[in-house]
Amino acid sequence: MNTSSNIKLTIAFNDPDLEPEEQDEQVQRLMTELKQIDEVYAVGRVLDPNPPEGNKALGGFLVGLLMAEVNAANAKKLMGFLGDRLGGKPIELAVEANGKKLTVKADSREELEAAIKAAQDFISG
Repeated sequence: MNTSSNIKLTIAFNDPDLEPEEQDEQVQRLMTELKQIDEVYAVGRVLDPNPPEGNKALGGFLVGLLMAEVNAANAKKLMGFLGDRLGGKPIELAVEANGKKLTVKADSREELEAAIKAAQDFISG
């Protein structure tokens, strides 16, 4: 597998109305769904690079964040899946491809669709 052409997505659930536990539940649900998609190579939590001393509550993961990795050919399919699942939820999506990074924020389904289009254009360009 050629990992240099893989696309890394970091999804942050940043709804200010949700408690950290609720954000974490959203991450867990989406992770479970992404693990069932054959085209997704890897999906997991984002480790906290600076965990608070003595923190054992969430095992050193950043709350509300998950990372997925997919090859470039399947990125569009994954983007469509995310649009269906995350429309209407405030999120931040970071896309890393070809050594470049794009970060977009969305608070509505329309903004998410525009963000996904920007991410798809970024991946193809």
